[in-house]
Amino acid sequence: MQSCWEKLFCPSIRNKIKGSQTMHIRIGTSEIGGTFHRQGEAVADLLRTKHTVETEPVAGSSVGSALGLHSGDLQFGFSASNWIGRALRGEDPFKEPIGIRMAAPANVGPMFFVVRADSDLHTIDDMKGRKVAVNFADSGMYQHTRTIFGILGISFDEFEPVHIGFEEGSAKLKSGEIDAQWQCPIPNPIMTELADSTNVRVLEYAPGQLEKILDEATFYRRAVMPVEAFRGIAQETAQVGVLNVIATHERVEDALVHEFVSSMVNNARELGQKLELYRGLADLFGELKTEGQSVFEPGGVALHPGAIQAYRDAGLLK
Repeated sequence: MQSCWEKLFCPSIRNKIKGSQTMHIRIGTSEIGGTFHRQGEAVADLLRTKHTVETEPVAGSSVGSALGLHSGDLQFGFSASNWIGRALRGEDPFKEPIGIRMAAPANVGPMFFVVRADSDLHTIDDMKGRKVAVNFADSGMYQHTRTIFGILGISFDEFEPVHIGFEEGSAKLKSGEIDAQWQCPIPNPIMTELADSTNVRVLEYAPGQLEKILDEATFYRRAVMPVEAFRGIAQETAQVGVLNVIATHERVEDALVHEFVSSMVNNARELGQKLELYRGLADLFGELKTEGQSVFEPGGVALHPGAIQAYRDAGLLK
């Protein structure tokens, strides 16, 4: 006898999907105004035509969302893809394995160090001995710097890390109190305001450094920042890109995950028109056709069965 998994969905589950029942959905995001919060609100607005949807800003963003999924407070949570594998295996900072599953990609965004245009810093290595804002110590963005510098062999003893948020960091960069700031993926309003009010530049990687990072940290991608992505980018610059994702939990009903993912797939271009962060979402979904489902199973985190069915229904998976 075939199991429900082998059939992909039992008839009762298919009927739930077709029934379009009103659901109560809770989505974990970042602080209000942050990248994940704006993305979460855009998806929530789509779903609110039929369902009750709440976005929940959580401390620690990626880590907080995983913990919210684990506790059952959330059904979905935004996360940088490098965190969900750690959550699955119960690796630091998680105290036990979490039954986390993949729902959908969100975007690939470049992360970078920004300096004042009159700075004498030009490359990543130039930051040695300087004050660098690296975000809060319990944040996902700070962990990216730990990963990147670890691969490049740069010790945190070689510069002065300053643990402050993006808005305060931008203010201190303007005033000259810090020498460089680690910035979250663009477009983001804090970076836009900084670039519009201060002459800035983006630091470059030395030859071979970016390739080394991408080879050793497979959850990163090459992200090219185009000219005039914000004021101060005079030529294209290649930076580390992070795949941001929307995760769920193995206990979340297949019908709910199917509804959530289907809404994103069917409205991918509309989301891109509404929010620039989603501008490449349709192309990301298209990678399922060419690369298969493993392309969106970072860190060994499997796609949720409800997501698999949604992608099959959309013709993105066989």
